[in-house]
Amino acid sequence: MQVTHTPSHHVTRPMSRLRRQLQSGVIVCLSVAFIVAIPFAACAAGTKGFLETLHNQTIVASTVPSNGDQNPYAIVVAPVSAGTIKKGDVLVDNFNDKSNLQGLGTTIVDIDAATKQLHVFAAIPRHLPQCPGGVGLTTAMTILKTGWVIVGSLPSSDGTTSTKGAGCLVILDSSGKIAGAFADPNINGPWGNMAVIDNGTTATLFVSNTGFGVGSPGSDVVKKATVLRLDLDIFTSGKAPTLKKETVIASGFGEQADKDVFIIGPTGLALRGTTLYVSDALGNRIAAIPNAVERTDSAGTGRDVTKDGLLKRPLAMTVARNGHLLVVNGLNGQVVEINPATGEQIYARWIDPNKAQTPPGSGDLFGIAMTPRGDGFYYVEDEVNMLVLAQ
Repeated sequence: MQVTHTPSHHVTRPMSRLRRQLQSGVIVCLSVAFIVAIPFAACAAGTKGFLETLHNQTIVASTVPSNGDQNPYAIVVAPVSAGTIKKGDVLVDNFNDKSNLQGLGTTIVDIDAATKQLHVFAAIPRHLPQCPGGVGLTTAMTILKTGWVIVGSLPSSDGTTSTKGAGCLVILDSSGKIAGAFADPNINGPWGNMAVIDNGTTATLFVSNTGFGVGSPGSDVVKKATVLRLDLDIFTSGKAPTLKKETVIASGFGEQADKDVFIIGPTGLALRGTTLYVSDALGNRIAAIPNAVERTDSAGTGRDVTKDGLLKRPLAMTVARNGHLLVVNGLNGQVVEINPATGEQIYARWIDPNKAQTPPGSGDLFGIAMTPRGDGFYYVEDEVNMLVLAQ
């Protein structure tokens, strides 16, 4: 989202009554007839979920590096210690530059979850020859068990889709040095947070692509967004991962250029068993792609898991320890819990009730990632460039 951001040293301010209530554990329960904000305990008589076990939201750190990049997008938690990364560190990338232009952010920051200290993990050159159109880092990012970091780029030269490039997937070693990139006709605007199967010597990545046929801001919806599966070979010799095979496993999702949020399209990807779940932002739905790990063809836009209700432009998504999906909304400051087996929307919790936006928190939420113990999740508040822990 392209907004005027508050500098981190101006963020401290008295909490509103609403924020105090929400941080103390007020959630939204979906009943048959109505939606109402009530305390956790009042929901206990119904279907229990993960969100009711959370009690606090705590600011961890600013995500703004020394070069002024902002608009934090992707969040990943390091599964291992390697290079300059320590196990449990939280890596966050930035989509905007210091002038708040979208598609020009080039930095990944590494935040120590214990000390809350930030250092720049990678500062990627704005013009990378291997990456068509340059670099603008997106919500597509992962850290493999071998320490390799792979991050998506959907670049622009003026902050709008009018000048966007196809982008690429940049490969970085565990010290943040560029080791290569994946770029080909199937990769165009790698956008959504990745789902990953990591076997050590091999890995499978799932990433959505939202750049096919997208025009200038204000143009019509184009139903060309895809989900791409990439099968990688991983080497212990220090050689960069190589692409063994790629398969378009889903296609036809809506995508649209937007002056405020650059592109709207499928953003959240979460794998549970062999089924890949996709947050279809423009369809306001969660879709399921069956046999995503082995299928050799496209499942189109998949089957509906759930639609509308508490969903308000669903974006980044992850799987909680109880197997439920957690998905953040783009049009308000809520995270929604969904039982993927039944499609039931269990709860919505306000995690960003900032009334500077209408509705509160609208356009502020992007990335989400579970803590290593699975007892909470990290997310970013885009409007103040902060990493936050819900636990």
